[in-house]
Amino acid sequence: MARNSSEPKNTSGRFAYEGLERVIHEKARLIILASLATHENGLLFTELKALCSLSDGNLSRQIQLLQEEGFVDVWKGYANKRPRTVCKLTARGRQRFLEYVGELEKVVRDARSEQTAKRLRLGVSGAIPAL
Repeated sequence: MARNSSEPKNTSGRFAYEGLERVIHEKARLIILASLATHENGLLFTELKALCSLSDGNLSRQIQLLQEEGFVDVWKGYANKRPRTVCKLTARGRQRFLEYVGELEKVVRDARSEQTAKRLRLGVSGAIPAL
């Protein structure tokens, strides 16, 4: 089969996406990190639980894993004689999360460009649907 001249010559590993990390990619951890990334001062455990729609046990386990990886800091204390747990992204966690989001953006760009190329090859007109 003849190669299209617009296709890159070296496609080895073209879609490997080495920046996709398993520790982040799991759905619960991804939504926890996204929630914390949008709240620079961190979130109370109860707020994070509500935002992510996770059970106490699941949220606790996922936070523990993220803490072990250095993504999240957890502070436990009291306010008005009630226990409070605050979760916050570490500087390293924020940087790695942003790098991960950048890698996801590459996935989206590639998928869109592949769709565009396919439509052009097939002679299909019309807008490319948003992913």
